Amino acid sequence: MHIPPSLKHKKFFYLWLGQLISITGTQMQLWALFWHVNQLDSNPIALGGIGMARILPVIIFSLIGGALADSVDRRKVMFATQSIAALLALTLGLLTQFRQVTIWHIYFITALQAVVVAFDGPSRQALIPNLLPKKDLSNAFSMTFTSFQAGSVLGPALSGVVIASFGQEAVYYFNAISFAAVLLALALIGNVPQTIAEKSAGISMDAISDGIRFILSKPIIFSTMMLDFVATFFASANTLMPIIAREVLKVGVVEYGYLSAASAVGAVAVAVVISQVKELRKQGTLFLGSVIVFGAATVVFGLTKSLIVAWIAIAVTGAADGVSTIIRNTIRQLQTPDHIRGRMTSINQIFFQGGPQLGEIEAGVVAQLFGAPFAIVSGGIGCIVGTLWIAWKWPQLKTYNGDEPMLAGATAD
Repeated sequence: MHIPPSLKHKKFFYLWLGQLISITGTQMQLWALFWHVNQLDSNPIALGGIGMARILPVIIFSLIGGALADSVDRRKVMFATQSIAALLALTLGLLTQFRQVTIWHIYFITALQAVVVAFDGPSRQALIPNLLPKKDLSNAFSMTFTSFQAGSVLGPALSGVVIASFGQEAVYYFNAISFAAVLLALALIGNVPQTIAEKSAGISMDAISDGIRFILSKPIIFSTMMLDFVATFFASANTLMPIIAREVLKVGVVEYGYLSAASAVGAVAVAVVISQVKELRKQGTLFLGSVIVFGAATVVFGLTKSLIVAWIAIAVTGAADGVSTIIRNTIRQLQTPDHIRGRMTSINQIFFQGGPQLGEIEAGVVAQLFGAPFAIVSGGIGCIVGTLWIAWKWPQLKTYNGDEPMLAGATAD
């Protein structure tokens, strides 16, 4: 096994390592929030409220965040957003420790964190192609996904152990501290050249409209966003995990943490394999097939009453999602010039955040009416049907090979 080429570039390595630590803390908090809310209100619809709190700010502010990422220094934007996110996590920890927290505090702070994400995401994702040469971009996207999923393995697993050992608030404190890793990485990176387009327009409606027109003019990019949204809307079972763990599988918080980490285990395994592949071809077919597998594994998870089978099914969804995420991110970034990459990323953020968050609301409502297993099984079926429809609607997605001309303009060498 060789060292991935993207990690040989110092600036990218700093950001990659900082994100790995920060994502671990963020994932610890996310899964702790689901458990916390379920403790405060056992109704499934209460868990759906987390999805609402996380998606509305993204829908409202992402386009502004994208325009900002294309008109100012992306690194400076990240300094501000990471600092604010740390303060919000610290606030949630203090409220919990001193027993002042209510479910509405959780919703409100979660919404504020989502505002931060709306501004942080476009700058962070658009910054990556500025840190290393074009030839290593595909590997960089793969390694970025690997760091996210590695944090998603460690986070949920540690979350259950930390809650059981030190209390709910300890998870929030750890998350607050973890943001320092990204702040240190940004300081070590130093100045990063980027193409500033339409600086005079700033974050005007014209700048935002240009981003939307660019997406609509690129069917290969738009179709990947649509598939991302449809799949995650229907097959979003994350918020129902506490209910499945307690009422169907009959396990406690530690097992809940392990189950929550299963998806990321599968995703990391796939990401490591892909990082060793020099050239990935027939990407469109592989992309569509992976999403169908994702839906099928979700159905299995909703039907089983075995912890082992449930863990394996969730791990398979993570592996399938890993393949699709790496391919779709590579397609989008390589087919987007630097001057508009922040706006492309912000629109994509609405799709990939909107799908699972709205899906969590949908899953909560269906679970309230028909039970959690039915919500999960029907969602998996909906994912498969939606994938087949998108494959029919945009046939160019199936024929995408992966050796098409690249438009990304990385400035690093």
